[in-house]
Amino acid sequence: MEEAESRKVRITHTFKAPISLMWEVWTRPEHLVHWWGPNGFTSTIEKMDLTEGGEWRMTLQGPGGTNYPNRSIFKEITSLKKIVFEHFNPHFITTVIFESKGEETQVDWSLLFDTAEMRDIVVKAHKADEGQKQNVYKLESYLFGLVNGLNVNMNE
Repeated sequence: MEEAESRKVRITHTFKAPISLMWEVWTRPEHLVHWWGPNGFTSTIEKMDLTEGGEWRMTLQGPGGTNYPNRSIFKEITSLKKIVFEHFNPHFITTVIFESKGEETQVDWSLLFDTAEMRDIVVKAHKADEGQKQNVYKLESYLFGLVNGLNVNMNE
């Protein structure tokens, strides 16, 4: 395995939604709160400055009521193509690449940790790999509702 790959959690998925809608649900807090976070979690976005160098502060609320504050800094924003942000505690770089496939959008979403050991710790302690898959499924359901005019809240 390539060294960088051993430090990643990555998923690629093609969604039945045009890239303009995909970009909107990734970049607008009023959409993100409906699908971001593992199953059973809700999210509150305190700040989302979607500019290079801008801060993103969000709190995930677990099913047991525990709050998990998250802080990230946006490193690269290329409209309709790419979002890169640096997440702190635990430290990793998230890269999300969007590719239009007509009326569908392929998303390549990776988290790059500083070391393979840190990746393994976060996967074991927080099930980051499973949580990422759950996010993809929640996003897919949320998009289905938007595309088909349904009112869907995946966090309820």
